[in-house]
Amino acid sequence: MHTLNRRQFHATVLATGLVAGSTRSFAKEQQKLRIAMIGSGGRGLANLNGILGNNPATNPDLPEVEIVALCDVNEVGVKQAATKAPQAKHFTDFRKLFEKPDTFDAVVVSTCEHTHYHATMLALKNGKHVYCEKPLSHSIWEARQLREAAAKAKVATQMGIQIHAGNNYRTVVEIIQAGVIGPVTEVHVWVSRAWGLQSPAEAKANGDILDVQDLPKETAEVPKGLDWDLWIGPAPMRPFHPIYVPGPKWYRWWDFGSGTMSDLGSHWNDLPFWALKLQAPIAISANGPDPHPALAPASMSATYEYPAREEAPPVKMTWYQGALKPKIWQEKEIPQWGNGVLFIGKKGMLLADYGKYVLLPEGQFKGFQAPKPTLDRVPNHYAEWLMACKTGKPCSASFEYSGWLTEANHLGNVAFRVGRKIKWDAEKLQADAKEAAPLIKRIYRKGWDEI
Repeated sequence: MHTLNRRQFHATVLATGLVAGSTRSFAKEQQKLRIAMIGSGGRGLANLNGILGNNPATNPDLPEVEIVALCDVNEVGVKQAATKAPQAKHFTDFRKLFEKPDTFDAVVVSTCEHTHYHATMLALKNGKHVYCEKPLSHSIWEARQLREAAAKAKVATQMGIQIHAGNNYRTVVEIIQAGVIGPVTEVHVWVSRAWGLQSPAEAKANGDILDVQDLPKETAEVPKGLDWDLWIGPAPMRPFHPIYVPGPKWYRWWDFGSGTMSDLGSHWNDLPFWALKLQAPIAISANGPDPHPALAPASMSATYEYPAREEAPPVKMTWYQGALKPKIWQEKEIPQWGNGVLFIGKKGMLLADYGKYVLLPEGQFKGFQAPKPTLDRVPNHYAEWLMACKTGKPCSASFEYSGWLTEANHLGNVAFRVGRKIKWDAEKLQADAKEAAPLIKRIYRKGWDEI
């Protein structure tokens, strides 16, 4: 496996001139941006289609793209993607891909969450542009490491939160930052997805088979073409069982994912995080069922306390998932949207989802016209990253931004699993609870701890 120690990495950075300037673009004399797909089936195939769907013939800011490598622990995933990129070389272990780093310029990471860090860090250490699916990492420590490594590498980075590129989100950010509803002191974010550990009644109502209480005791034969050892990667080894794969089954298990909190939180908490210029909370509390040692919950809530920022006042943001909803929603004082973000300011409220928003009370804002755009409008999330690879202009969901967002989302799970309110020291990466330490930084399986 090709890896760099800290001294070698810094030497490479200095030798390639990555310290100066903004995001490094690929060589101008190079005709195509050579991309390696790490994770090629499922979400990886969707990302591949998203990349290939951007046509440089109609947008001169886009580079021509060549898919040069397809990597997946499941042969089925590689075969699916090969129909779109028949010329690409095939890999099973992404560590092997980096033995010849000069053969590609950028990577798209679409593996399961528990291997996001390892694939992405190898890319950053080798000076590659990276698009990584959300959530950026499996732990808070990993998110911090990736954000700092990206800052040193000076490459184009983007976390896959596709709705971030939509005009509706950008308009909402502009409205909030223009002060239309006044200083915001309270935010409520809710999603109705109920994937995770549920009571038998909840599971039946939701048609969910994952009402298990313990790890399965029986074993099953590993499907042909799946490298189970590589799929497990840095997580604790366990026998194969179809309850873990294919996705999204795995993301409800703490060893492999972070449940709905960090998954959909990447999309929905993105809006207030962006609009209010949030970074690290100072305290987090959570509510829900008793924490399960192996499975994330279907329903839970987490409340974040953020300090004042520049001229903005302190703000309290509460996340709800599954059966839980804000009191103002339960009392039908706002529209009964199944998923939403509610900003509460001193002059009014704004309710938004992926595709629309409404100012409340509606009569107060009759005839409202959105402010003049201050944020770039982009064709889509993939195009923004591709343009950054070519031009060097940073992405709006770069790791500098999405690293902080990911840390915050993971903190909601930490507070839930610890079972009490925690105070957070972002600089030291510590909570005031010793039991939180292994949740902040996990111990990797032997062979995966040197990346």
